[in-house]
Amino acid sequence: MNATAATAPRNGARWIAHALEAEGVDTLFGYPGGTIMPFYDALVDSKLKHILVRHEQGAALAANGYARASGKVGVCVATSGPGASNLVTGIADAMLDSVPMVCLTGQVATPLMGTDAFQELDVFGLTMPIVKHSFLVRKVGDLPEVLREAFRIAREGRPGPVLVDLPKDVQMADASHLPDHVPAAVEAPPAPDAARLAEALAAIAGAEKPVVYGGGGIALADAVDAFRQFVEATRIPTVLTLRGLGALPGNHPQFLGMLGMHGTRAANMAVQECDLLVVVGARFDDRATGKLAEFAPFARVVHLDADAYEISKLRTADIAIPGDVAAGLRALGGARATCDDWRQTCQQRRERFAARYDAPGGDIYAPALLKRLSEVAPDDAIIACDVGQHQMWVAQHCKFDHPRNHLTSGALGTMGFGLPAAMGAQFACPERTVVLVSGDGSFMMNVQELATIARTRMPVKIVLLDNNALGMVRQWQELFFAERYSEIDLSDNPDFAALAQVFGIPARRIERRSEVDDALAALLAQPGPALLHVAIDVKANVWPLVPPNSANSSMLESNPAKPNPEPSNHAIPA
Repeated sequence: MNATAATAPRNGARWIAHALEAEGVDTLFGYPGGTIMPFYDALVDSKLKHILVRHEQGAALAANGYARASGKVGVCVATSGPGASNLVTGIADAMLDSVPMVCLTGQVATPLMGTDAFQELDVFGLTMPIVKHSFLVRKVGDLPEVLREAFRIAREGRPGPVLVDLPKDVQMADASHLPDHVPAAVEAPPAPDAARLAEALAAIAGAEKPVVYGGGGIALADAVDAFRQFVEATRIPTVLTLRGLGALPGNHPQFLGMLGMHGTRAANMAVQECDLLVVVGARFDDRATGKLAEFAPFARVVHLDADAYEISKLRTADIAIPGDVAAGLRALGGARATCDDWRQTCQQRRERFAARYDAPGGDIYAPALLKRLSEVAPDDAIIACDVGQHQMWVAQHCKFDHPRNHLTSGALGTMGFGLPAAMGAQFACPERTVVLVSGDGSFMMNVQELATIARTRMPVKIVLLDNNALGMVRQWQELFFAERYSEIDLSDNPDFAALAQVFGIPARRIERRSEVDDALAALLAQPGPALLHVAIDVKANVWPLVPPNSANSSMLESNPAKPNPEPSNHAIPA
């Protein structure tokens, strides 16, 4: 600390920096500018580690990835006007996937508010629909209550982002009279109702074809261990959503795979035929259910969720159990499902319809490469991905030992999510291997963060699947728009390996499957960041696929109008 700072009275900005430290924040991501300068001045003498990103969206998504990987509150910072508006996509992503974040934005001084001052923007109003709460601090004396509430709200119940808008004069005001920050206690979720638990126990005992349907709420409720114990005790066949992957290990005997639009046949068939659906921390998302009116048509529903508003929102629960998810699962662990024949049927289907990796030819087959990546990476590796075909291939073919090891933009589907999220995860877990799997379309949306990774030497490993196209859009245009391809051609992509090398990041390009093993081994062995540029076929599609507005039983394995060049599972028997 310099002498001037040591003798200067503590202003609002310095008080905020100390408050963040008291909340347990160690790392924050941001980009400075005019109205947030007092806070950046305070950082000079702070213990906080600030990561300078190259775009504010990168800051929000890095804080998002930090929070997803660690379970702690992620923090991002931006100035007013365009700085704040550039955070919006990352904030919305956190809101829709229930990620705890506190976002600090500068604002013009209070006397200038409402005057259309330079870089003035109503960020309070702008973010209201995409945060759990927005605060506009109008005087320095409000800071203790605002910061305490911001972190409490971000953590408590269903997590989510909170925005704190900080006028410049509030940051500069004398705060020497303010007390030291004390974090607020987080209220525990209510205990589940005993009578409803008894009903659920009876329903499980009486079911002939039960299925457990788990989602992202399992990890949010810190209920992964309880969920595993419940499934192992009851031995009920289990399916997981995209964001639930990892709640059971990928090789667990009861795990049938991901359900939904790109789920496994074994998972979707089980759900469509079950007579009892035990839903844990899932919200009946349209990508999981397909045509909702035809989803699990024969099933009674038991629904456990920390957020009572999710229960019966889309599918009426026969037995609703809001509250502490882990406690509810422990209470249901004594249930005994007498469904040996059903369990055997589900397991046989899992084996029968297992993915195949014997694609013909010598080109790189993306599912096989990702399966191999999952095998050779450390068991606790964190895999982040962007949005598109590669995202679904990761979900289908990589195995995860915990939901926090799989970072994916679920509800918002944010292209450009992966690179900054992987960076945030690496800062949260510096001792672990972090791998980004991206596509050529998504990668270009936040490619500037290569500079951040190069500067910090964070050892993020990047696997870039390049098909010279917006692959998922191209696939849908092929299947559902009569092959009328519109604005999906990315054949003018740069040489991504050369691009990474310009940033000082070692890189390699491969095109043949014979190169895969050596390339993955070299990538993971790099002591710092590295990129593997993987050329794949532009015509490769993600299978299976449930067509839009169709039941999950209506799964396609190939374009019905063309022979399938890729390995296919068997068709569902009539």
